[in-house]
Amino acid sequence: MSPSASRSKPKFLLDENVKKELLQFLETKEYDAVAKPKGLTNGRLAAFSKSESRVFVTNDADLADPVLFPRESIFSVVWLQIPQNKPEALLRVFSSLLEERQAPADFEGYLIILRESGAEISRIPGSKDV
Repeated sequence: MSPSASRSKPKFLLDENVKKELLQFLETKEYDAVAKPKGLTNGRLAAFSKSESRVFVTNDADLADPVLFPRESIFSVVWLQIPQNKPEALLRVFSSLLEERQAPADFEGYLIILRESGAEISRIPGSKDV
């Protein structure tokens, strides 16, 4: 893959609570994806997401709270609401999301809630909006 093609794909930051199968899936599809080590605060992870323009993938409802994490403090959030014991459903729905949203700009500033039935997508409010 050429460097320019690599830059055009979204980058991902996976929370410690996300199944490793998703990291492996993203790597096989040649996405830049990293899993952060346990113990980092949500604030530090959000700052890393923003500074590196990475979509933060988590099972943690706190990251979907615009009061705690307004648009200015985080690049994007994919909040997984798929049962942990259903990795095949996670990969199926995430794959569909990647087909619909192929560039970093398609994610920036959005909260995406993934369920087995599909995705619910909304803008993350800014700090002045909440």
